[in-house]
Amino acid sequence: MHSYLRAIGFSEVNNRQELNKLIEKIIEQPARVRSVKRDNNGSFTEISMEFSEGIGLALRGETDEMGNFHMEHYYPYIYGHIISSREEVSINKRVDNEAYTGMCDDYRLGVSLIFYLQNVIEYLEKKNQNMPMGTPFPISLAALSLEGKILLPIEMSEVQVRNISAEIKKRNNLIAEAKKGNQEAIDSLTIDDLDTYAMISRRAKKEDIYSIVDTTFIPFGSESDNYSIIASIAEVNLLQNRMTGEEMYDMQLICNDLSFRLCINKKDLLGEPMVGRRFKGNIWMQGSVLFSEQIKDTAI
Repeated sequence: MHSYLRAIGFSEVNNRQELNKLIEKIIEQPARVRSVKRDNNGSFTEISMEFSEGIGLALRGETDEMGNFHMEHYYPYIYGHIISSREEVSINKRVDNEAYTGMCDDYRLGVSLIFYLQNVIEYLEKKNQNMPMGTPFPISLAALSLEGKILLPIEMSEVQVRNISAEIKKRNNLIAEAKKGNQEAIDSLTIDDLDTYAMISRRAKKEDIYSIVDTTFIPFGSESDNYSIIASIAEVNLLQNRMTGEEMYDMQLICNDLSFRLCINKKDLLGEPMVGRRFKGNIWMQGSVLFSEQIKDTAI
C-alpha cells in the first residue's frame, strides 16, 4: 500500500482487495495512456486517472506484444500549476523499480533539490532521441503530505519585507560566486552563517523559534525526495475526490522563495489554512521537467 494514497483522498483504501478494485478501474477506464518502446519488443506504459484537478493515480508497467498491460508499480500524483525553478537537471533511475528522480541545485534552498520525476515517458522519449541534458530546463514542482499544521505568520513591515528580499538576492549571488571558487564570497557566507546562528541563539532564549524562523526546507527521513518544511501559503482551495468524496486542501506554497503546489487530506491538517498563514509539515516532493515548455512561466 502506498502511504500517500490518503493524501489524494483514499484514506479508506486500507487493504489489498480495495486497492486492486481501484487499479482495475483505472486500467479499464484510463483517462490517459502513454507509452515508449523498449528494446525487448515491449513498451513501457503509464496509465493514469484524475480524481480532482491535476490530482490522481498513475500506474506504470509494461505492455507486451499482445497489448496486455502488466503493472510494476503505482503512485499518487499532483501536478504543479506553475514553473517553480529553471535549473540544470540530472535524472537518475531508482534501484527498486522503474522510477526516476530529478536533482538540481537551486541557490534559494541551500541544498540540492531532489524530486520524484512525474513525466518519465517524455524523459525516455527524449533520451531515445539523444536529447542533450546539460542545459537548464523549467521545472514544475508539487508535493503531497500526510500530516501538517497551520502556523500564524510573522508580522513584518513593508520595509522589513524589502530588506529580506534584498538579503536573499545578495545571498543567492554569493552562493553562485562561492560555487565558482570565489574565496571572498565563501568568507562572506561563513560570516553571515555565524551571525545568523548567534542571532537565533540569542533570540531563542526569549522568543518562540517559529517567530524567528520564517520558512525552512530540510531533507527528512531516509528517502531523498522527502522534506520537512515551513512555508507561507499564497493560495488555498478546498477540493474533493470525485470517487470517494473526501476533501483535500490544495495550497500554493512559497518556501525560501520557491513556489510549489501541495495537497493534503483535510482530516490530516491541524488548523485552518488561509493566505498569509504558514504550513508546517513533512512532504513528498514531485516534479515535471518541461522539456517542451507547456506551463506559463510564473516562477518567483
